[in-house]
Amino acid sequence: MLYEVFDSLKRDMTRDDNQQNNIAFVDGQNLYMSTTTADKPWRIDLARFRVYLRRKYGVGKAYYFLGFVQEKYQNLYDEIQEAGFILKFKEHNPAMLGVKKGNVDTDIVFYVMKMLYRKESFGKVVLVSGDGDYKLLVEFLIEEGRFEKVLFPDGKRASSLYKKLTDKYLDDLGADSIRAKIDKKKRVP
Repeated sequence: MLYEVFDSLKRDMTRDDNQQNNIAFVDGQNLYMSTTTADKPWRIDLARFRVYLRRKYGVGKAYYFLGFVQEKYQNLYDEIQEAGFILKFKEHNPAMLGVKKGNVDTDIVFYVMKMLYRKESFGKVVLVSGDGDYKLLVEFLIEEGRFEKVLFPDGKRASSLYKKLTDKYLDDLGADSIRAKIDKKKRVP
């Protein structure tokens, strides 16, 4: 299994840079909650998912957004980075009392718009979330010819705001054919 991941990464690295110029933005909380609370709960193997994004959508850089840093989740952060994702955390005021909300929607929208404004070099955007808060961003990117796909962690729970988009722009990570490629399988000792 580990050799498969390394071999596929080696093959992917030999591709032309133009084929690896798309960029992915992952709403980490939406991805985790949608898969682990699905009708048939499952976990994504992040290394396999990163290879899938590279192969299927030509993703060179993949940003994984999380709500906030907590020391007890360091193993998760390490796993995300080792899989090849660039971690981005939501900024919080340390003096803030109460439960911190990990909503990263505006952070992702801002990050995409900042990249466009600065004319940074990338192809198209791949968004991983079922949250309807990204609808305006998705529509804008489609108009600009800068959108590849929105990947729903659980198509059954994806926002109805995306119903007007064609299948060209939508995919369901929970579909059996995709899930088989990125599911965290139990390893046999």
